[in-house]
Amino acid sequence: MSSARLPELASFIDSQPEPHILCDREYRVLAANAAYRRSVGENQVFVGRTCFDISHRFTAPCDQAGETCPLKQTLRSGQRERVLHLHQTSNGEAYVNIELSPIRDGEGNIGYFIEKMEPVAVARGLSHAQGLVGRAAAFQRMLGMVARAAPSEASVLLLGESGTGKELVAKAIHDASRRSEKPFVAVDCSGLTETLFESELFGHERGAFTGAVSRAVGLVEAAGGGTLFLDEVGDIPLLIQVKLLRLLETGMYRRVGSAEPRQADIRLVSATHRDLRAMVESGRFRQDLYFRLNTFPIELPALRERSADIPLLADSLLARVAAGRNLQLAEDAMEMLCRYDYPGNVRELRNILERASLLCDGETIQTPHLPEEVRGGRAKQAATVPASLKELERQTLGIRLAHHRGSRKALALELGISERTLYRRLKKLES
Repeated sequence: MSSARLPELASFIDSQPEPHILCDREYRVLAANAAYRRSVGENQVFVGRTCFDISHRFTAPCDQAGETCPLKQTLRSGQRERVLHLHQTSNGEAYVNIELSPIRDGEGNIGYFIEKMEPVAVARGLSHAQGLVGRAAAFQRMLGMVARAAPSEASVLLLGESGTGKELVAKAIHDASRRSEKPFVAVDCSGLTETLFESELFGHERGAFTGAVSRAVGLVEAAGGGTLFLDEVGDIPLLIQVKLLRLLETGMYRRVGSAEPRQADIRLVSATHRDLRAMVESGRFRQDLYFRLNTFPIELPALRERSADIPLLADSLLARVAAGRNLQLAEDAMEMLCRYDYPGNVRELRNILERASLLCDGETIQTPHLPEEVRGGRAKQAATVPASLKELERQTLGIRLAHHRGSRKALALELGISERTLYRRLKKLES
């Protein structure tokens, strides 16, 4: 492709409000627009550096450092590709959606690439008091699905064990959607009787049943224009399943005790820890409703599948349950938390930290502050997990060391540990 087109391409990205860069097949940045420079940090050189150096501080392409490389994907597919990445920005590490478009010459050969970067505001790669927190591969796969589903109007079904944060993910989907300025209404479907459930969902007229002394607005109406989140949707009674299906198919519903149809304007997100397919086969859940709810399923990983995120989650959760105290975890207490299997997932981790914060009078949570089951009970299998945790830490520290350009003191600060702890861990990993 002729270099004569480069000024035109540079002019094009300059006109875009979102962060854009122009790069070649060797990953070199040829131009960066103002929005990109503001996002990544203006006081640095962009042109001539590689995109993976600027975005990740990597010394090799993303696919050689554990990330998906959109440039490689585009060269393989020959078309535009989209991936979720964890980038270095002017505000620290943050998740971004990367959309890479190939630019072809007159003979159809790919010569350049235009990369568009969009922040994913509902998540953080590093510990943060709000939003989804994590950087493990299982978490990133889930977050990528959230980022794809959120802008659409498709019904989303969140699947996963209890305590994995399904309501938080549902709220993240709402916050990243076009309905974010409208209500987010959550309904716990477990434990409600058939009559009470119908009244809660659709509302009722005065005198519709004993105790209905006035008209009541239902949650479908309360969520008007926004998102209705049905938690534990597998517990919905069969008769109500029929009415919910009708709502999804027609967009219409009736208050209990009324013959007047009403128009609903909601986006539905549902969640369950149950096996809905098995419930369909046993006749406990309607197949047609299952297919309606299951338009876009998202699996939420159990905490044991993303144990590398426990330190990040612990810092974030401590900031929530002990706001203002600046509590930290002793190294041996953190190691103990990382070895535990968490049958209650993130919810259990939060409860453990809240209890520990109440028992701790100082600024550092020690092992005696942790419950007995964490200190010596249901730990992960000693034959496999400590080795894998050590290997995971070795890989993580190895990557951070390879791509960190500052001092060891700066790296320790970036990792949230003391310089002495960093040297001790490096020495332990070398042994």
